[in-house]
Amino acid sequence: MTIYAYSSFTYSYLDRARVLARTLRDHHPDWRLCAIITDLPPDGAKADDLLADFDMVITTEDLMRDALPGTTKGWIFGHNIVEACTAVKGRMMEHLLDQPDAEKVLFFDPDIAIFAPLNPLLDALDTAQIILTPHQVAPDDRGNVMAIVDNEICSLHHGVFNLGFVGVSNGTEARRFAQWWGDRLMDHCVDDLPRGLFTDQKWCNLVPCFFDDVRIIRDPGYNVASWNLSQRKVTFDPEGEPRVNDHPLRFFHFTKLGPVGDQMTRRYAHDNPEVLEIWAWYRRAVAAARDASVPEGYWHYGEFDNGRPIPHHARRLYRDRADLQTAFRDPFCVEDGFLDWLVDNGILDPLIDAPPAANTAETRP
Repeated sequence: MTIYAYSSFTYSYLDRARVLARTLRDHHPDWRLCAIITDLPPDGAKADDLLADFDMVITTEDLMRDALPGTTKGWIFGHNIVEACTAVKGRMMEHLLDQPDAEKVLFFDPDIAIFAPLNPLLDALDTAQIILTPHQVAPDDRGNVMAIVDNEICSLHHGVFNLGFVGVSNGTEARRFAQWWGDRLMDHCVDDLPRGLFTDQKWCNLVPCFFDDVRIIRDPGYNVASWNLSQRKVTFDPEGEPRVNDHPLRFFHFTKLGPVGDQMTRRYAHDNPEVLEIWAWYRRAVAAARDASVPEGYWHYGEFDNGRPIPHHARRLYRDRADLQTAFRDPFCVEDGFLDWLVDNGILDPLIDAPPAANTAETRP
């Protein structure tokens, strides 16, 4: 039987995904590493070369073809890059559970790196079918208002569990969970906090309510990130191995690598220089994994086929309007007419991308 580990990303995150794959393989060379990629390779690049670190690669168009016959491109169009990469996680989990040798399936965000063997997670899946990691496993002190706002209130807003990781064993409850999660993400994976939605994450607040055999992993060595550093002290043991609250550091989640991640990390690691050392290592590892054939910020589905960027409000409009989906089956294709329709109805400026000046809810194709 086989352990499957997978991640979901675009080519702009290939450098991070390579670090995940290589650190995972260092500790678990026998696992089967898989990628679900919502992208097409840049001109002149070959997917096989770019994704050689993975044993199995599936594109979103291939994964969704049966579920969305003839409408896969329209479905992708209705999501921004983050929504699209998270919306496929449930269906990919179902696909891997259907593999005849699949014993356990684990998902990792591409901006995670593995620092120690993950055998305790496999042990947990011997007695549970679904395992999740909360954003926090201990409360902040009452007087630390900034940490409560950044961490606990943020979790109430964005989701109790961090879905940068989830693991399942191949059983009835896990399959029920994967199907339910996949269904919800196909229809409702959007970043719309006023409506109570934050891509794939808030749905899993319901997992302990809907499913049996759920285990919450409270070991502080898992999913260490800016949102829990106020309660997790990172040190190095005499052999130089990182530890968290005297537990082995299993994996670190380097969310928002760049100015935002730097700010949040410095805020809570100002008296913990070991965290900054780990971040510095990760920056070097990502830089070394970068591929010059991938332009910075590249995403094949970020533009119409004439090269014009697709603004977020155009995606939302298409997603919310069944009439537009019926009229324009391939909205990326300029010849299909959706771009012209957006311009003709004043939703896009003929020369620049600007939000519509008036309510266009009643316009029709």
